[in-house]
Amino acid sequence: MFSRLAHSKIVDHLQWSPAVGILGPRQVGKTTLAKTLTADSAKSIYLDLDTPQAMARLANPTAFFAANRQRLVVLDEIQNQPQLHSELRGEIDADRRPGRFLLLGSASFKLLKQSQSLAGRLSLVELSPLVLSEVFQSFDDTQTLWLRGGFPNSYLAKTVNASWDWRAALIRHFLNSDLPALGINVEPQLMYRFWRMVAHLHGQMFNSSAVAASLGISASSTGRYLDHLCDALMVRRLEPCFINLGKRLVKTPKVYVRDSGLLHSLLGIREVNDLLGHPGTGASWEGFVVEQIAAHLPSGASMSFYRTAAGAELDVVVELGQRKLGFEVKFSAAPKVTKGFWQACEDVDLEAAYIVAPVQTGWPVQDKVEVIGVMDIANRLERLISV
Repeated sequence: MFSRLAHSKIVDHLQWSPAVGILGPRQVGKTTLAKTLTADSAKSIYLDLDTPQAMARLANPTAFFAANRQRLVVLDEIQNQPQLHSELRGEIDADRRPGRFLLLGSASFKLLKQSQSLAGRLSLVELSPLVLSEVFQSFDDTQTLWLRGGFPNSYLAKTVNASWDWRAALIRHFLNSDLPALGINVEPQLMYRFWRMVAHLHGQMFNSSAVAASLGISASSTGRYLDHLCDALMVRRLEPCFINLGKRLVKTPKVYVRDSGLLHSLLGIREVNDLLGHPGTGASWEGFVVEQIAAHLPSGASMSFYRTAAGAELDVVVELGQRKLGFEVKFSAAPKVTKGFWQACEDVDLEAAYIVAPVQTGWPVQDKVEVIGVMDIANRLERLISV
């Protein structure tokens, strides 16, 4: 059992919000996490809305919710029963106390669309695949998590082949079952080709016209497909950082396959030796680090990247109010940065900058700039809210 970062966030949200929704891809661990929060059956009740037994208990949802007002009611796979949202709204308005409902959904955008009827009554917490701080016991765990990704069944698989087969099955199920169930009518093989193309563009600018030409579809279709994968929490679209400096800034977003294990499956990278000898190794490492940063962002912080036409560049800029931190990602035990990094630090006016590398112990480079390992990311981000 892993201690999930989202656990404390959910507990906090239940202290002030009548309903809390947990968003995340299928098999990411939402149900397991919810059950740790509902171990006391006298104070909580768990219902899997995919089962006839649960739906039988909700034959009269108004009466059921009223009878269980003193318990935390957990509704799993809530996106499959949209009619319950109006019932939830009425019940929350009848007894508006915090911590009444915990809603689990396998896809973000469908639950978000349905939850509009719960505006002001529902808060949302995202559950990402496992990150390093949740599994770390030794430095070797970094390599395992990077190769296999953070879906628990993939990360914990007994063999490399078992992990590979599990991810292949997840991709097939997502394309053939999950997307159609969400009302997305895209031919699975076409979406698979698009997803693989995004994997080859991992960490690069997303040129919808070039992708469209390669797939033989319209640019508007590629934009729509990208939206689908981002909304399903499978792909991250990282927007550029806009600062009024009178300089020509890159305005095109970068794209990343959010889970490194799925990225490697899409690229055909099965084992560590395949990964370390692949031309996309550096980009894969960058995406892995980006997800570690995203998972540890303080509440209210935003994340972007900075690049100018003249070559100033910073992989990640984290902003919280007027305070800014920069992260440059290098896959090297002795990382070196370019002139563009130093120019970007000056342009953005950073409070501090970090060069994230596969090292166990970091070191200072100069004032306010240091090399750090992945496990140091959380500590550096905590400084944003501790001062």
